[in-house]
Amino acid sequence: MPDTYVLIFLCALITYGVRSGGHILMAYFGAVNHRIEAGLNAVPIAVLSALVAPTIVAGHWSDAVAIIVVCLLSLRISILPAIAIGVLLLAILRHMFV
Repeated sequence: MPDTYVLIFLCALITYGVRSGGHILMAYFGAVNHRIEAGLNAVPIAVLSALVAPTIVAGHWSDAVAIIVVCLLSLRISILPAIAIGVLLLAILRHMFV
């Protein structure tokens, strides 16, 4: 269990470093090209896709359904309510069918 806390702390530290480094670099370079900005805006969805794709392919069908619903909802509503609805849906599906 202590290894888990160390891992969480290291992940938080690395995340903080990466995010702070991005702000420092952006402040140093000033304005960025619109293509770079578009690429940076696409990074979070690329990372999320890489994280959920194995679950869709190899996970339980209820996981895949919840992920697909969250993806579709995120096209219409903010991501936080979409994720909350997806978590609730996943809990219901797992309770009923697993």
